[in-house]
Amino acid sequence: LLLVALRPLFFFLLPIPLPLLSLQIFINNEWHESTSGKKFPTYNPSTLEKICDIEEGDKPDVDNAVEAAKAAFQRGSPWRQMDAPSRGRLLHKLADLLERDRVILATLETMDTGKPFLQAYFIDLEGCIRTLRYYAGWADKIQGRTIPVDENFVCFTRHEPMGVCGAITPWNFPLLMLVWKMAPALCCGNTLVVKPAEQTPLTALYIGSLIKEVGFPPGVVNIVPGYGPTAGAAISTHDSIDKIAFTGSTKVGKLIKEAASKSNLKRVTLELGGKNPCIVCADADLDLAVECAHQGVFFNQGQCCTAASRVFVEEQIYPEFVKRSVEFAKKRLVGDPFDARTEQGPQVTQFDKILELIESGKKEGAKLECGGLAIEDRGLFIKPTVFSEVTDNMRIAKEEIFGPVQPIMKFKNIEEVIRRANSTEYGLTAAVFTKNLDRALTLASALQSGTVWINCYNALYAQAPFGGFKMSGNGRELGEYALAEYTEVKTVTIKLSQKSP
Repeated sequence: LLLVALRPLFFFLLPIPLPLLSLQIFINNEWHESTSGKKFPTYNPSTLEKICDIEEGDKPDVDNAVEAAKAAFQRGSPWRQMDAPSRGRLLHKLADLLERDRVILATLETMDTGKPFLQAYFIDLEGCIRTLRYYAGWADKIQGRTIPVDENFVCFTRHEPMGVCGAITPWNFPLLMLVWKMAPALCCGNTLVVKPAEQTPLTALYIGSLIKEVGFPPGVVNIVPGYGPTAGAAISTHDSIDKIAFTGSTKVGKLIKEAASKSNLKRVTLELGGKNPCIVCADADLDLAVECAHQGVFFNQGQCCTAASRVFVEEQIYPEFVKRSVEFAKKRLVGDPFDARTEQGPQVTQFDKILELIESGKKEGAKLECGGLAIEDRGLFIKPTVFSEVTDNMRIAKEEIFGPVQPIMKFKNIEEVIRRANSTEYGLTAAVFTKNLDRALTLASALQSGTVWINCYNALYAQAPFGGFKMSGNGRELGEYALAEYTEVKTVTIKLSQKSP
């Protein structure tokens, strides 16, 4: 709380590196102006005031970053000569610096995204630190297998780094999603070119200063802020980038996959949208289910691909569930993200789209229980909104809202809710609340989602893989599974001079 109270003094009292204040492009462990000389602004969504200008990277800047990353990946380079335990030590040291500068990073994240400071500090930064430490431990444990073949042959596999990896990160969790990509890529021995979201580039650029301080060789990590159609497209189509990881919308994910296929068939990992079912059975712990469903949809201002934006409640408990959900929503404090009491800050973007979807819910016959309006005298703030009597054909039940809106539907039986929950193009996450183990496992098996939570929500861990089915993406982040996304498997077969006895 003291840190929050002293927030106006952060930038005067804390040792923020000068490169961050210049907000330049980070290539080869040095700071550069953009080739074009253009800049773009980043804004504080709480006040709509400009924070600063950022050098705008474009294709020539991406080309420079890729050349630096290629040079760092060449055989004989300091990075390629570094043994696996040393890579792990660098990742541990980076985690140490994130812990040291946790207040600065959480402050920058709050300024740029509007998320509450305490959430940035205790959730986002904690997730970053744990992910870095998890993959630091994996660095010297990436192993192949010995495969029995004919008796006069020896066959084994090697898991080798892919090369230059591109990472395009989103605006809702700018630092956390960067670390989800950076940690496994570096753990496996790759080099990296990053394009942070143009709305929220501050923490990525700060990480550049820490990369240099840690002692990563030049060119291992390069950060090029810019816009999607320019810098992002240059990464997606670059013939010298061997893999790309993207978190964002399904629409952009399709463009990236198309660009990869038209260039060098680079491997693509996509973590995209979701319209996630949260199923509450009549026998559930109602207090737990209401609170988890509330946090599941309103956390981070509803700006989560995992948001519980389709709540299915069994009809016997539907009225009580709606009543309690409305009570929770009305109590949710919206305001200054640096105030320790605040639970919900402003939207980063898509403000008008969220309000349009709220209006569509009203027009299509859903019952507006609370909220439904913007808070006019501030930045991009929207009141927590709850709709009941929602049907599957309504836009708020079909489209990803990405805002603080909770549509609540009712169901009669398990087979019905399975069919309705799966009737979407998305398949990222789902949740089930029930005390019946058989019912829980039946639903977990039947739901077409990459993650199913039972009696919890947003339970994400560095050790557990995360990714989607269907239009929610390809590949997996986190856990041991992510290592396969950043390595190539090579088979080596040796013929012995004579058969073994």
